[in-house]
Amino acid sequence: QVQLVESGGGSVQPGGSLQLSCAASGSIVSLYRMGWHRQVPDQRRELVAIITSGGITEYADSVKDRFTISRPGIERTVYLQMNNLQPDDTAVYYCYFEGLAYDEQNFRQNVNSWGQGTQVVVSS
Repeated sequence: QVQLVESGGGSVQPGGSLQLSCAASGSIVSLYRMGWHRQVPDQRRELVAIITSGGITEYADSVKDRFTISRPGIERTVYLQMNNLQPDDTAVYYCYFEGLAYDEQNFRQNVNSWGQGTQVVVSS
């Protein structure tokens, strides 16, 4: 129904920057929210940043003033600009999509989809 393709992970030193991107495709009717969560081993997946179709954003307290989520125009692509990265930001980052899409029987269904994850490592 909905496929998410992530890119932009990698390794940086503390204080460095990375930009993640996530493109959604498939039988999408409309988008409600897209964004990013992250997870480290043995911990729960946590919200990083979300943006709604109307452009309203929400951030985890730990990334406010350092990370910026954006979704240009009507594109189904979101970007996460991550500045001043710190070792605690090391995690696998997962793209998230919530919206309306056609299923295999061509009915509209609410859909929550996750990307495959992209690794971010912050280390000196």
